[in-house]
Amino acid sequence: MSPAPELPELPGVLSADDLTRSAGYLLSAQEPSGAIPWFPGGHVDVWDHVECAMALSAMGHTAAAEHAYAWLPSAQAADGSWPAKLRHGSVLNPIREANHAAYPAVGVWHHVRITGDDAFAERMWPTVRAGIEFVLGLRTDRGEILWARDPDGGAGDHALLTVCASVHHALRCAAELAERVGRPQPDWELAAAHLGHLVAEHEPFFADRSRYAMDWYYPILGGAVRGAAARDRLAERWDAFVVPGRGIRCVADQPWVTGAETSELVLTLAAMGEVERGTALLADIGHLRDPDDGAYWTGYQFAEHVRWPIERSTWTAAAVILAADALCGATPGAAVFTSAPGEVAAMDPAACGCAALVG
Repeated sequence: MSPAPELPELPGVLSADDLTRSAGYLLSAQEPSGAIPWFPGGHVDVWDHVECAMALSAMGHTAAAEHAYAWLPSAQAADGSWPAKLRHGSVLNPIREANHAAYPAVGVWHHVRITGDDAFAERMWPTVRAGIEFVLGLRTDRGEILWARDPDGGAGDHALLTVCASVHHALRCAAELAERVGRPQPDWELAAAHLGHLVAEHEPFFADRSRYAMDWYYPILGGAVRGAAARDRLAERWDAFVVPGRGIRCVADQPWVTGAETSELVLTLAAMGEVERGTALLADIGHLRDPDDGAYWTGYQFAEHVRWPIERSTWTAAAVILAADALCGATPGAAVFTSAPGEVAAMDPAACGCAALVG
């Protein structure tokens, strides 16, 4: 009999039992199809669904996670994409977003790292490959990824920094998965290197969403920015987003802290080796935790002293679990965040030629 897997925990902040209860909330929300909606009875989007599946893998619920991953091909379109929102198989929003199509690569690679299950990798390979090819179909001549495609096939007219940082991470994970299943994809590796360079060195190429916290930390979380540049980036706007004792603002100019964004910043700090600061930040959102079942409220409006929105989002609990795992390194899956696959080649931003491709 193999030993029980080690579970994530942060002594004094979140015990393994605490995180097990949070995972139980995800299990209670999972539908018979395998889909994991935003909250019981809510809609599903693929990115957040995958985040929840990853949290289940990290907490040892591998069968439930595989059930969640098995749902993906059932909802995937022929072009490799997914609708932005579904409920019980019905499409609520037909827009097909790039980061949604890319993120299954991260989740599948995370699950393979935890389980070592090559048969699972083979089963999911066609789904991941189709999603990545859809994403690369949104690549511009300059190399960034347009944010979405509409139901008529038209591509979005701009690229988003957070989306491209997340896609960069997914491309790296997809390339690792491709090697694992014996189907190397050097074009994906080149696309990831180029996209990572754009994220790290050419931020003005992307639509301005700088008031959102995600645009602040995602270039680091997605692996495009590391080292001194990452430290400088976080320091520059730390006080604009971090509210001591509460978490981080979702939007810099609003008195609203959110659990998922805070947890993603914790993942970012873990990737930078700043475990102590990340642990303190994860402790700060304890006020969002529902002590009854380990679920987390999405956010808190601290000027009005109210929880908002009035929902306990599955993906917030999932992000907390993944952040805790990244800080303590309990599972091999944590390295998907803390050791981003591949390296972004350093280039002189004035000489790389990207700026000449404006248009």
